[in-house]
Amino acid sequence: MEKDSGISKKADEFLQIFKRGEEFTKDLIKENERLRFRIAQLEESVEKSGSEERTRLYEDRIKMLEDEINSLMERYRKTEEENKDFASKYVEVEAENNMLANLYVASYQLHSTLDFNEVLRIVIEIIINLIGAEKFAIFLMDEKTNELLPAAAEGLSLQDISKVKTGEGIIGKVAKEGESYFLEDITNAASEISLSQPAVCIPLKIKEHVIGVISIYSLLIQKNAFSNIDYELFNLLAGHAATAIFSSRLYTQSERKLTTIQSFLDLLKEKPKR
Repeated sequence: MEKDSGISKKADEFLQIFKRGEEFTKDLIKENERLRFRIAQLEESVEKSGSEERTRLYEDRIKMLEDEINSLMERYRKTEEENKDFASKYVEVEAENNMLANLYVASYQLHSTLDFNEVLRIVIEIIINLIGAEKFAIFLMDEKTNELLPAAAEGLSLQDISKVKTGEGIIGKVAKEGESYFLEDITNAASEISLSQPAVCIPLKIKEHVIGVISIYSLLIQKNAFSNIDYELFNLLAGHAATAIFSSRLYTQSERKLTTIQSFLDLLKEKPKR
């Protein structure tokens, strides 16, 4: 909703710019008509006056034209600045539209399946393709031990990633407090990777309940900074990915229990052999 409100605000600003352009055009037409009328008056006056008076009128006419030119040039300069501002805002809105399209596709993909492994694969694709992460890991909370267990990884060996206790280190602190962590200068993140020092750490939250953490250690080589779109994607991951992972894990556990119960019932229904 906040994003829709932002787009509406941008659209209102564009409408204001268009209105100012329309008003400016109308003013130019009025000025042109006034100038034509004034010239006609001067020409009529010149025809009726002598040479000295004619010269003075011509000088007045030149002065008036010069003032008009200066005024038009000043207004042209202002309009050009507004056009540049409009072009800049257009680029911003276009980028936001692309971001919204990506968010829609990512959200649709996340909720398109209840297969736990498939959901993890989709989350990994979003992190790689939309955020531009190169090496990262997805931790999920073990409610019994209150520890974060590595569930998936990209660019890293899952076996090399240790579990993390809630509250310990950056990852554990993010899981405990539910607040994202961002390294101030991510350009240094790719040089030396430490599994305890991620560049970005995003809690996977359902409301205020943290079910896991996405820990990003390095970005793709062409990525040297985060944009506003990236932070929107982080928010998407924090909410939608958490819901998709949580739902698919519950569904998988329910399916497993249902299978067990069904097997038990089938066993009870079997007639004893004589």
